[in-house]
Amino acid sequence: MRAMVLREPAPIAEAPLHLEDVPVPSPGPGQVRLRVLACGVCHTDLHTVEGELKAPRMPLIPGHQVVGVVEAGDVQAMGKRVHVGTRVGVPWLHWACGRCQYCRQGLENLCEQARFTGLDVDGGYGEYMVAPAAFTVPIPDTFTPLQAAPLLCAGIIGYRSLRLSDLQPGETLALFGFGASAHLALQVARYWGCPVFVYTRSRAHQQLALDLGAAWAGTAEDRAPGLADRAITFAPAGALIPRALQAVRKGGTVAINAVYLDGIPSFDYQLIYGERTLRSVTNSTRQDALEFLDLAARIPIRVETEVYPLEEANQALMALKTRTLQGAGVLRIAPERP
Repeated sequence: MRAMVLREPAPIAEAPLHLEDVPVPSPGPGQVRLRVLACGVCHTDLHTVEGELKAPRMPLIPGHQVVGVVEAGDVQAMGKRVHVGTRVGVPWLHWACGRCQYCRQGLENLCEQARFTGLDVDGGYGEYMVAPAAFTVPIPDTFTPLQAAPLLCAGIIGYRSLRLSDLQPGETLALFGFGASAHLALQVARYWGCPVFVYTRSRAHQQLALDLGAAWAGTAEDRAPGLADRAITFAPAGALIPRALQAVRKGGTVAINAVYLDGIPSFDYQLIYGERTLRSVTNSTRQDALEFLDLAARIPIRVETEVYPLEEANQALMALKTRTLQGAGVLRIAPERP
């Protein structure tokens, strides 16, 4: 099968992913093999390819927003049956132990033994992959594979960020950074009746935010019409954290949606004083995925995508790094058969 393989991390400008012919994987106990239709392009992939996230093994096939069709391994796993021919998604969480204190509390995203798609195991930048049947999720018929792929990380983690920000219907939300995840989270917030302020450097992203219903859009140096009740930061830039704290009222919450952050600068205590909450968002659970995909189909969410062929994965990641993507980048791996 064809796959984009990472053999050694390097700056994306050096095109470290190489198109190779590799063996088609065979599913093990409790696993299914998927014929991959599409795979989203995520900042986590970029951090992995450039070495900011340390992958435990090389070579590696990245990618963790995978839409595919089950082709082998019709199995019953943890009470979940996945049939050959079923269209499913594979998100970031590849596996969790199910036994530790976190898993028992419904926090499998914090499992110390968790493994992640496209980091610990091969992901979706290839024509086939394997995944535990119990950790796949059904894809609503509302979405094509290209539309569904960004929902499987950008959408799910954005939804978890909204929940962890403590956003309530009608409250005002501030979003810092406006890429794949933020443009989906904005639509959920608007569905809940929440005015949204968007902070982003890109004029094109500001316009997209306004087109999707934002009440205001500007840069992090600008001032919105008022203070927000909650804020979420999406960019891997720690310098935005003090600005986000400035943007929320007393008693408000800032949630940091980043698997990697370049460091948070020191800031005056007054920015967090007034019972403001600052918290991180770490991975996501299967329950998050099920809830969000159901919600996304009911809204229905509008997914803005830029599509690349598999062999242009380096170019897609470069566009992501330079913030020239409008919405979410997606690799088209194969057409969906009727």
